Amino acid sequence: MNYLRPGISAMKGYVPGFQPPDVASWIKLNTNENPYPPSPKVAEAILAEIGSDGAALRTYPSASSQKLREVAGTLYGFDPSWIIMANGSDEVLNNLIRACAGEGEDIGYVHPSYSYYSTLAEIQGAIVCTYGLSDSFTIEAFPDHYGGKLFFLTAPNSPLGFAFPLEYIEEIAQNCGGLLVIDEAYADFADWNALELVKKYDNVVVTRTLSKSYALAGMRLGLAIARPEIIAALDKIRDHYNLDRLAQAACVAALEDQHYFRESCRRIIETREWFSRELTAIGYDVIPSQTNFIFASPPDRNGQRVYDSLYGRKILVRLLSDPLLVHGLRISIGTRGEMETTLAAMTEIG
Repeated sequence: MNYLRPGISAMKGYVPGFQPPDVASWIKLNTNENPYPPSPKVAEAILAEIGSDGAALRTYPSASSQKLREVAGTLYGFDPSWIIMANGSDEVLNNLIRACAGEGEDIGYVHPSYSYYSTLAEIQGAIVCTYGLSDSFTIEAFPDHYGGKLFFLTAPNSPLGFAFPLEYIEEIAQNCGGLLVIDEAYADFADWNALELVKKYDNVVVTRTLSKSYALAGMRLGLAIARPEIIAALDKIRDHYNLDRLAQAACVAALEDQHYFRESCRRIIETREWFSRELTAIGYDVIPSQTNFIFASPPDRNGQRVYDSLYGRKILVRLLSDPLLVHGLRISIGTRGEMETTLAAMTEIG
């Protein structure tokens, strides 16, 4: 007997980037992790939370993550009632679909972007509608009124790295009958963000993660900012202790150390701009990036060839299986030294 729902049996799961077991022996540029450690205050906060005997770990953490909501609210300029904390921004994306889209109802997103939206929709039994990109990075055939329950907009885009102009995002918000979810996983590396639209439009939700810019991918921390009635609905369906004590302590420490955060982002952006110029100089087509990675195509548009050659040198980048993307590589920005080594290898490979 098959005990599973037919849709679950038939679906393909999301495949995350490869994590080599001997990670220290690689230059790892495939999952958009921060090459620098988190703020030193993060480790201090975690150790303080554990205490000398670890006794604090025997009790449950704050169910509401209220302190985190307050710190994030102060940082972003919102009342805490407009903020929910999550076990990575993926938890919020999942719960938005659970809260808004029933079986057979539509959710939409741009293709290519974060393919996990499709996986989450399939789990819920929702119908997926995708919209392509023009050569000028506008959404093709987007309707004057999109009637789906949710539309996910990865801004800046992943895996291509470009950023939609804020005025264009506002037009999309005006054309959405349901929620516009602006996935700002990489916004801290960009020149602008869409937070002001949350206050301006009641159908706009912004999601953020601490995995990239705050170097906390291992702690699984994210958040969403939206109208209080949407946050209240998400509160109903999240796991009641969705963030453990150590994650909460780490989050507060990271968000409060803005000086360290800004310096880390500055270094990554500076290296991104240098690496993009150097790759262009050796013949690569590089999409101007507003993220902590670049998408680059070799002169012969054979991404597999370059990927294999880099892999043989223990440099790990991301080759995506989507037919629209196989001509290029998504390359995370590492330290300046890592990127110099990668550039030398790519120059040698040709």
